[in-house]
Amino acid sequence: MKFFRMMHDGVPRLGLADDGLVSGRLYPEGLEAFDVIAWPWQSSSGALVDLQDAELLPPFEVTSIRDFITFEQHTVGALRSVAPDKGIPPAWYEAPAFYFTNPHAAVGHKATVPMAPGTRQFDFELEVAAVIGADGYNLSVEEAEEHIVGYMILNDWSARDLQRAEMAVGLGPAKGKDTATSLGPFFVTKDEVADATSDGFLDLGMSVSINGQVLATDSLANMAWSFAELVAYASRGTWVRRGDVLGSGTGGGGCLAEFWGWYGSQTPPPLKAGDSVSLTVDRLGTLTNVVGQAAPVHPLPRARRRAYAPPTPFAPGT
Repeated sequence: MKFFRMMHDGVPRLGLADDGLVSGRLYPEGLEAFDVIAWPWQSSSGALVDLQDAELLPPFEVTSIRDFITFEQHTVGALRSVAPDKGIPPAWYEAPAFYFTNPHAAVGHKATVPMAPGTRQFDFELEVAAVIGADGYNLSVEEAEEHIVGYMILNDWSARDLQRAEMAVGLGPAKGKDTATSLGPFFVTKDEVADATSDGFLDLGMSVSINGQVLATDSLANMAWSFAELVAYASRGTWVRRGDVLGSGTGGGGCLAEFWGWYGSQTPPPLKAGDSVSLTVDRLGTLTNVVGQAAPVHPLPRARRRAYAPPTPFAPGT
């Protein structure tokens, strides 16, 4: 099944896309994709809508977004954009690293994505996301696979200058990442891609284009960990919930910062207002957004310096 969601007569409506991903029929108001998966007898017999030029919403209401970094080529190039001699730290190979980003900033296909306020280095990231369909706690890899209900394309928009500055503090990314995350255009159930799976990895072609020019291609099979392994790690000692989204991380060549790291210059240049970015993944469709102007930067003062001293040494028993 290939679900989409759109505003129809002022109301968010779920729909089921045809195999060609060019049109679809709407479900009754109030249904979510997870409801239809649980009770598939519900009919998408509503209005027929043309999807080729439609602006879509994220395919469902997102609970949380964890974004991983699992492609080694991207990792090397992206780190080089921060420090030319910086290699991958050994810890990268030990466990799949991720950060949480802002579910309230999720947008869909054809939505205008504003640049982060204050950035001069706005960027995209070519990713695929796994969708959690059932709550789970501290899952094994085998158990985690059963909690994945489908996949969709994810664009992790990034303000590289803001990200670089805030991560120097030892936290983040924060404002370098949370302006927007694009999801869609469709939420495709995993049975639709089962025949493209080998040893737990999805072998789906990925590509990104800017203003109609293809920049890079890769395969999702080049992930260093499978999606089930990512879900198992995410659930270690905690919960994953229905509606959670887990990003694969950026494919090789799937962002501008990687090019900047490999070649030592900002070529291609950072995104600007009016640029159109399209991410295409086999079986999952094409997710397109146009870059918009940033909101104004409302100034904040620098930190207030306060007098401080090390705490008094702790003396047990006193």
